[in-house]
Amino acid sequence: MEDSSTPVGLHGPLADLRAALDVARTTSTAVVVDGVEGAGLTTAVSSFVDTIGDDAVTVRRARGLHWESGVSGGILRQLLGDDTGPDEPVAAAEHLALGLHTDDAVATVIIVDDAHHADVHSMQVVMSAVRHRPGAHLLVVATRHPLSGNDPRIDAVLDTADRIIPVDPLGPEDVAQLAARHGMALRPTVAARLAAHTLGRPRAVLALVREAPRDIWTRTDASLPAPRYVAARVTAALEECDAAARRMTEAVSVLGAPTDLTVVSGMAHVDDPWSAVDTGVRAGLLTAHERSQSIELDTVDPMTRVAVLATMSRTAVAAMHHAAADALDDEARALAHRARATALPDRSLADDLVAMAARRGADGEWATAADLFAVAGRMGTDVVDRETTFLRSVDALISAGDIARAADHVAAVESLRETPLRDSVLGYLAILRGRPQEASARLRRAWETVRPVHDPEIAAMICHRQVLHSLARCDGLRLVRWADEAVALVGADHPVAVEVGAIRGLGLGATGRMREALLGYENLWDHNKTGPVGQRVQMGAGWLHLAADEVARARTELESATPTDHLGGSTRIALWAHAWLARTCFVTGDWTGAMRTARAGVDLAERTGTRLMIPLLEWTITQIHALRGDWAAADAATRSRDIAGHDYEVMRVPAALARAAVAEARTDYAGVLRALAPLTGSWARGDVAEPGFWPWPDVYANALVVEGRLDEAETFLAEHEEPARDRDHRSARARLAYARGRLLGARGLVDAAVETFEGALADLDDLPLVYDRARVEFAYGQTLRRAGRRRDADVVITDARDHFRSFGATTYVLRCERELRAGGVRAVIADRPHDALTPQEEAVAALVATGMTNREAAAELFLSVKTVQYHLTRVYAKLGVRTRSELAARRGAEVAARRGAEFAARRGTAPDPAAPDAG
Repeated sequence: MEDSSTPVGLHGPLADLRAALDVARTTSTAVVVDGVEGAGLTTAVSSFVDTIGDDAVTVRRARGLHWESGVSGGILRQLLGDDTGPDEPVAAAEHLALGLHTDDAVATVIIVDDAHHADVHSMQVVMSAVRHRPGAHLLVVATRHPLSGNDPRIDAVLDTADRIIPVDPLGPEDVAQLAARHGMALRPTVAARLAAHTLGRPRAVLALVREAPRDIWTRTDASLPAPRYVAARVTAALEECDAAARRMTEAVSVLGAPTDLTVVSGMAHVDDPWSAVDTGVRAGLLTAHERSQSIELDTVDPMTRVAVLATMSRTAVAAMHHAAADALDDEARALAHRARATALPDRSLADDLVAMAARRGADGEWATAADLFAVAGRMGTDVVDRETTFLRSVDALISAGDIARAADHVAAVESLRETPLRDSVLGYLAILRGRPQEASARLRRAWETVRPVHDPEIAAMICHRQVLHSLARCDGLRLVRWADEAVALVGADHPVAVEVGAIRGLGLGATGRMREALLGYENLWDHNKTGPVGQRVQMGAGWLHLAADEVARARTELESATPTDHLGGSTRIALWAHAWLARTCFVTGDWTGAMRTARAGVDLAERTGTRLMIPLLEWTITQIHALRGDWAAADAATRSRDIAGHDYEVMRVPAALARAAVAEARTDYAGVLRALAPLTGSWARGDVAEPGFWPWPDVYANALVVEGRLDEAETFLAEHEEPARDRDHRSARARLAYARGRLLGARGLVDAAVETFEGALADLDDLPLVYDRARVEFAYGQTLRRAGRRRDADVVITDARDHFRSFGATTYVLRCERELRAGGVRAVIADRPHDALTPQEEAVAALVATGMTNREAAAELFLSVKTVQYHLTRVYAKLGVRTRSELAARRGAEVAARRGAEFAARRGTAPDPAAPDAG
C-alpha cells in the first residue's frame, strides 16, 4: 500500500530518483523527469528533495524561463552567480563542479526545473560535468515537458541523460485518492470522468476539486468546467489569435471530437486554413493529426474545449452547432448537433433522434445509440416518451458495456413508474453486475407484465436478457429456449434475433449439440463478417471452437473479438473474448500472452464495472501464479474475490477452479477436493460437466486417487468418461485418461495404466494443448516410477519437465526434478556407502525437512503414507537423528556446508571446517 505521505501517483518516480541518488554517491549521473504540464514534475522533485534526509547531500536548484531560453549561461548564473566560467563546455563543466563542491558533501544534486526552457549552453555544461567529473558525485535532475515546440537542441542535450523517468497521468483510482486527501469523496464513475477531463493531471484535478460547486460531483449529467488557470490561459491565447484561427478553434470545440480539416474549414468559413491551423497549434489550443486520407483537428484536451466554449455566447454556440449539422456526413453526429442547436423541445426532432438511435443500436453501435437516446430525451415533449428514451439510453449504455455509467442512473430508473422496459433494464444491469437473484426477479416481473402480441420488440428484448442470464447461470437448455422465443417474436432478421443467435450456439454446445452449434456459427458468419455484430459472432464462435479443440481457429476468432475501438465494438463482448483468449493462450503454453490478455481484461472489467467477468479473467492469472510458484500473488488473487453461493455460476466455477489450481500446485489434494466440491452438486450437472467447457473433472478425480479414495474416483470417472466418449471429445478424453491412469496404477494394474496413458498422449498428439500433455506425462512417469519401472519413468518425466520448463511452470519443473532424483536412474551408485541415502530416501528426507507432513510428502511423490513412513524410518537410522526437527537441522547444516564449499571453490580457497560461518 502506498504511503499516505507520498504524493498520489508519484511513488514510482520518487523511487527512481532515490535510486539515482544512490548511484551519485558512487559516480556522477543525470536523469530527466518527463511529463506533460501539470503532471506533477515539480511536486515529484520537491518531494524527493524533502525526503533526502542527509545533511551531507547538497542541493542546488535552477529553473528554465522561456524568455531566457536564448540567454547563454542563464541556468549557470542561477547555480553559480555571475562567475559562470569559460565559454568552452568542458572547461566550464570543470568550473561548475569546483564551484559546487563542498568538502563534507557526499553528493551534490543539481535540479533544473522546466529544462525545456533552459539555454543550450548551460545544459551542455551541466551534462558535460556529469561525464567529465564522475568523482564529483553529481546528480543532475532535469524536468521537461516534451512539447512539439521545444528547441530540438535542448532535447538533444537532455536525451544524453542516463535515464528518463516518466511521470504518468493519474488514473481514476489515483484521482479518487487525490480528491479524498483534499476532502472530496468521488464515486468511481465521477473519478473516471475527472481523470478523462483533466487527462490525469494532478494540478487540474486539485484545481477543480477546490473550485467547482460541490453538487457537480453528485450529479450524473453535470458537465465539468475548466480550472480557472486553464480558462485564463485559453482566453489569453484566443486574444492573440487572428479571426480565422479563433473561428477554427471555436468550430473544433463545438464539434467535440476529432474532425476532418475540410469539415472544420467549412464550418468556420476559412478558405485557406493552414495559417489558422498553425496559429491554433502554436497557441496551445489545437492539435492536428495526419491520417491516411485526411487531417483531423481537435482541441489539445477537454479542459481547453470547455474553456473555449465558455468564451462564446449561447447564440454563437448554437450557430456553430447548426453549421456542424450542415457540414457533417455522419447522419448521427449531424442530428445530435442539430438537437444541441435547438433551445426548446421538438417532438419531430426527438422522433428522428430515436429512430437514428434505434438504427445504430441495431448495428451494434450502442455507445452512439446511448448518446442519441439521451439527447432525444431532452428534446421530447411528452413525459412518457421522455422516460422511455431515458430508459433506452441506459439500456444502450449497458449494451455498450459501460456498466459503471449505467449504474449511476439506477436511482433515477427506479424512481420511474414500473413498466416491462424499466424492469428489463434493471435486470440487464443486474446481470452484468453479477447479481443473479436481482436479475431473476426483475426479468420475471418484466415478462409477467409485457404483452408480447402488442409489444413484441420489448418482449424480444426481455428474451435477450433471459438468454444472457441463462448464459451466466450455465444453463444451456434454458438459454436455447429463450433464444428461440425471441426469434419467434420478431423474426430471424431482427437485430435482437441476430444478437441472441450469436449466443444460442453456446447453449447448444453446452448441452452436447456441438456440431449443430458450429454449423449455426458458420451460417451467422456468412451474413455478419464485420462490425459489432461480427464481433459477437467471432466471440461466440471462438469460445465454442476452444471447447471443441479447434484451438488455432479459436485464437484467431477471439483475437478479432477483443478490440472495442472500431465500429462500435461492445465492451461486454470484448470481455468474454479476453477471458477465453487468455485460456486459449494458457492451454497452448503462451503464458506471457495469457497474462497480458487476462490482465487487460481485468482492467477493462474494473474500469467499466462489469463484475460478472472478473472471476473468469482472474482464474487464468491465479493459475499461472501458482504454477510459477509465486505463492504470494496466487494467494492474494484467491482472496481478492469473495465468490459466494448467491453469485452467478459463471463466476463460481472459475473461482473454484482458481482455488483448486493453487491447492494442486501446493500438493494439497484435500484442498483441491474442498475447492471443487461445489461443482459436484446438482446445480453443476449438465453444462458445467459438459466435455470441453470447464476442465475440472480430471483435477477432482486425480485428487480422489491421491487421497486414496479409489472407489469414489472410479464412480466419478465413469460418470464423466461416458459423455466424453459419446461426444468423441479428444482433449476431455485425454484429461480423464490422465486420472484413470493414476487410478489404475494405484490399484497395481500397471499395464492397463500404461495403455491408458499412451491413449491419452495419442489423443493429444496433434493438438497444441501442451499444458495438458505435460500433465499426462507427469502422472504417467510417477505411475511408472511407483511401479518400479524407473528407466521408463525417467524418460517420460524428462519429457514432462521439458514441457513444463518451456512455458515456465516452475512448480512442476521442480517436482519433475525431484521425481528424477527419487527414481535414481541417473545417480552414481558405485562405491556408495552402505549407510548413504537412496534416491527415494533422499527425496523423502528433503520434503520432510521443509516441514511437510508424511501425508503431504506422499502426495508430492505419489507414494502411500506407509511408504513415506518406511523411508523416513530408514533415513532416521542412517543419519542418526530421532525427530523431524533434528532432520531439518541436519539437512540445513549440510546445505550450508555445501554452499560454503561451492563458494570457496569459486574463490580458489579451501573452507575452514572449524569456522562456524563457513557457509
